[in-house]
Amino acid sequence: MLSALIKPLARRLRQAWPGVRLVVRADSGFCRPRALRRFDAWGIDSIIGLAKNPTLQWQVALAEQALAEPYQDCGTKQRLIGEFPYAARSWERERRVIARLEHGPQGPNPRFIVTSLPGDCTELYERLYCTRGEAENRIKEAQLDLFGRRASAHRFAANQLRLLLAAFAYTLIIHLRRRALQGTELARACAATIRIKLLKIGAAVVRNTRRVRLLLASSHPLKHVFLSAAHALAP
Repeated sequence: MLSALIKPLARRLRQAWPGVRLVVRADSGFCRPRALRRFDAWGIDSIIGLAKNPTLQWQVALAEQALAEPYQDCGTKQRLIGEFPYAARSWERERRVIARLEHGPQGPNPRFIVTSLPGDCTELYERLYCTRGEAENRIKEAQLDLFGRRASAHRFAANQLRLLLAAFAYTLIIHLRRRALQGTELARACAATIRIKLLKIGAAVVRNTRRVRLLLASSHPLKHVFLSAAHALAP
């Protein structure tokens, strides 16, 4: 399924930018032999999680033992990143596998990825593959914190509008954090925290013939942050 989604995207991207380099980054649930073969055929690089199996664990058994001994001596979590060639039975050739090994209070904790990319294995694992999780966190913010997964309408266009509104709300929250919350206790807050602690305020609406006034709760615990943000966004 992953390769079926990637092919039309790759075609459209290369139509716009013929020399673009494409890299697929995914977790182990998408590591399928057919997908790896197709990425090779399409000239697309990949860095994908690889599920543990007895052969992989045998490959790193000595390294894990080498980490266990210093952990037992000092009690500090031990970590090692290395690489080796590996071919599953369903693969047509050997591929580059990067192993991240840790030994801590819970014992050994190996992680594996398979990649077609060149370069230092530590850089590839920490700066490229692990940042996949941070991207997923941002998607979850829009889905869970700003109701982006509400797609219960009967019409596709209505569900699309809901998703667009959630994306728009996420964009506003991020710009609010960047432009108005720097130096405050919400400078690194997630979308849900900003929405609930800063923006979800009880208020009274008072109207007359000339104006509408919003009387915000004076007991707001982050009143000083709200005032600072309002001044930062004022024209």
